[in-house]
Amino acid sequence: MWRASSPGAEQIQLLRRARERLDLYPLAIHANYLVNLASVDPAIRERSIASFRGELERAADIGAEYLVLHPGSYKGQSLEEGIAAFVLGLRDAAAGAAGMMKTGVTVLLENTVGSGAQIGGRFEELRAIRDYAVQLTDVPVGYCLDTCHLLAAGYDVSSEAGLRETVREVGRVLGIENVKLIHANDSKTPFGSHVDRHANIGEGHIGKAGFRRMLAHPKLRAKPFILETPVEHDGDDRRNLENLRKLCGRPERPPQAEGLPHNAENLKNLCPKSRTTTTKSS
Repeated sequence: MWRASSPGAEQIQLLRRARERLDLYPLAIHANYLVNLASVDPAIRERSIASFRGELERAADIGAEYLVLHPGSYKGQSLEEGIAAFVLGLRDAAAGAAGMMKTGVTVLLENTVGSGAQIGGRFEELRAIRDYAVQLTDVPVGYCLDTCHLLAAGYDVSSEAGLRETVREVGRVLGIENVKLIHANDSKTPFGSHVDRHANIGEGHIGKAGFRRMLAHPKLRAKPFILETPVEHDGDDRRNLENLRKLCGRPERPPQAEGLPHNAENLKNLCPKSRTTTTKSS
């Protein structure tokens, strides 16, 4: 849906108390999948800007550190025109977001599989958006890397050599310090497929060995990891979380947080120098 309701003051306070009690930081939320700030269709563009403005305001209201956004589709125009349209849409959405710039919310551009007219399948496209945004807006912009999207887009994070080269390219093009978040998802489709199909950890083309290397990589291990794996059966989210925990050498489970669902556990010390949490995919 394009419309979204804002949480009430009581809900926001409860969330903040839970985060403090469980040390759940950072808080990253995902923008509406309908939003396409790169669109040239007048109706979609208007709705996308209004919707993303609401996302920025809600992120500010609940105290989120990060707001993840897909770069969108440049269908009907050139890639360069699509990137420019995206940044102008970001500027217009932020300009009308009440109090947004006072909160420190950082917009994270998520890499895509690069299918069709998708923007963001290559690091250079994400870099171009951020560079242009720095010139035209005051919105802090960083990156969120999705492991499934990386593999499908042609970055071989499943092998030791491929991961080493991918991290090197991240550092060269994006700046590793600008990558604030990692979406940990295995891929149902193979390397370079350009098809976005998330799989359970260790059950796709990245595999357990691939995730073990990512979790241990010195330039990635301090990044927050968030699961977006399928939930086809009860307990799938917990099972994926346990698999990641085992892969980083911490098979024990942290204490269950009283009164909260399993996927809201305090996972502060899940991996040495690594933070991992989980969320159900939409």
